[in-house]
Amino acid sequence: MTANLYGIPTCDTVRKARKWLTDNGIDHQFIDVREDTPPKSQIDHWVASLGAAKMVNKRSTTWKNLSDTDRAEAESGDTTAVLLANPTLIKRPVLEYGDVLDVGFSVDAYTHYFQQ
Repeated sequence: MTANLYGIPTCDTVRKARKWLTDNGIDHQFIDVREDTPPKSQIDHWVASLGAAKMVNKRSTTWKNLSDTDRAEAESGDTTAVLLANPTLIKRPVLEYGDVLDVGFSVDAYTHYFQQ
């Protein structure tokens, strides 16, 4: 089974996750959300499964440049629409692997997910 890892290639956390997957021989596909934004249905699933608070990257430059209206919408309104319009707001990396859906990178978590 191939893992899907979503993010942007310049993100340090994404780089760490990609390196860990490669170093551990995990078959994976990297999807750059700026080049290939996930469809609305997929982002809806992420937000429904993990919650808006976990999916929105409030530390990003994009967040800091958003209007107050867009910030409010991202936090308690149509989070998916804001993430589709601003894919760099998606907290990263997003990992999809079988039943696993997670955001961020932790060696312990990835080790658990990919136990043989």
